[in-house]
Amino acid sequence: MPAIPSDPGASRTRSWWGWGYTDAHPDDAECTAMGALLPGTLTRPLPIPRVTDLPIALPAVTPPPALAHLVTADPEVRAAHAMGKAYRDVIRALRGRPGRIPDLVARPTDDQQVADLLDWAGEHGVAVIPFGGGSSVVGGVEYRGDTHRAVLSLDLTSMNRVLEIDTASRSARIQAGALGPVLEDQLRPHGLTLRHFPQSFEFSTLGGWLATRAGGHYATGHTHIDDFVQSLRVVTPAGAGTSWRLPASGAGPSPDRLFLGSEGALGVITEAWMRLQERPRYKASTSVAFADFHRALDAVRAIAQSDLAPANCRLLDPGEALLSGASHDGSTVLVLGFESATTRVDDRLTDALDLARAHGGRGKTPTADRDGLADTADAAVSAWRSAFLRMPYLRDGLARMGAVVETFETAATWDRIPALIDAVRSQVGAAALKATGHPATINCRLTHVYPDGAAPYFTVAVAGRPGDELEIWDDIKAAASDVLHRHQATITHHHAVGRDHRPGYDLQRPEPFALALRAAKNALDPHRILNPGVLID
Repeated sequence: MPAIPSDPGASRTRSWWGWGYTDAHPDDAECTAMGALLPGTLTRPLPIPRVTDLPIALPAVTPPPALAHLVTADPEVRAAHAMGKAYRDVIRALRGRPGRIPDLVARPTDDQQVADLLDWAGEHGVAVIPFGGGSSVVGGVEYRGDTHRAVLSLDLTSMNRVLEIDTASRSARIQAGALGPVLEDQLRPHGLTLRHFPQSFEFSTLGGWLATRAGGHYATGHTHIDDFVQSLRVVTPAGAGTSWRLPASGAGPSPDRLFLGSEGALGVITEAWMRLQERPRYKASTSVAFADFHRALDAVRAIAQSDLAPANCRLLDPGEALLSGASHDGSTVLVLGFESATTRVDDRLTDALDLARAHGGRGKTPTADRDGLADTADAAVSAWRSAFLRMPYLRDGLARMGAVVETFETAATWDRIPALIDAVRSQVGAAALKATGHPATINCRLTHVYPDGAAPYFTVAVAGRPGDELEIWDDIKAAASDVLHRHQATITHHHAVGRDHRPGYDLQRPEPFALALRAAKNALDPHRILNPGVLID
């Protein structure tokens, strides 16, 4: 099977300090208008930070001549690899306190170069932080501490090709550094798609999805990246290995599962065979309004426990619906969508609407065209889609106004979902009020639903105190993590653990598993250079 050329095609400038593209950031006037909606924020936005204002020291190490062509010490490149895109990262950049900036950034193009860089780093006590698109919102791509001589950011985005496509098995071998659009552009001519579209799709890589067990946009069915993996190739300081390509196997613990979710602490994922799908031809979507949030929860549970398998089944509470423009009358809104590559979906949408109406939902059945090919999205659905992609940019705009904005997500079984959501609203709200003296806005939406439970996603926004935003964020994060733990809800459903969720993760995992994970770390990373502080010490 021939190799398939890639075409990165990126001409827009990425922001080194905030989300996405620089030309998509809110301007000063938009920031000021947003701040006016949150009493207690600044009267003018903080200035956009400049790399030239940062205290960037000279690198503490020099690579050997054989690796020098892979490595750069350019200050702007190093600054762009110093952090992810969490609120705490954005506010640190705005306040000129970005933390430890990597000494060097390496961009390998093949497995051997990755192995050579790991060998050199191990010999010289250099911490290695695997880096894809840099979209982590949990402190997953930064170095914290001072136990290593230097820090190397290992940027894999030059390894971005779809290497093979097996049409008979409908799968492809793909390098881990491929950003979402780069990957899909190479699959599109074959009528295929990975069908994994997280909110960070433009700015995250296949390797990042695998290393963090990412969840995609779709609410049901195959949405977690785990579901698409046939095999992995991983380079570790102890050697490289590739698991067999298999549709399924019962041969002991899965080698792929060791590295899925390992967040670069055990090895560097360099490529993977991934299951593909035909591109969808039939689509239909609509919205349903509810006067009561808890009845809407019952409707979503009924749909999730049916065999309808909607692509989108996203429930927005009144605050989230208002923020996205999906509703302006205090309604809870359910966004429903179906798609298929082979069959019409309008009947499934009608059946889902009937279940929603049985629980008090109000929605009209949309009409598809004669061939059932139209995506019949209504105004509420369209508004939500636009807001969904715009939201991270607006968060950065609020950060410039001194607001504290935290987003976190979780998952729990249906019997605990109502009490969990109520507890987050009351107890995290109380913590935010105590930390700031201002009432917080707390919105909730369900992003993924399952027959046995759901994944609530929360947004907390409150006016901060100038210069103390990070400490307030820490207080809110601690309060949120405590609520999740007491309700036995996972510390993360799809944002990964990183460094920010370590305390919650340490409480969630069984101790025998922690022992096994430490043993794997010692065996695969004997010099303890790979992403120190992530998952295990």
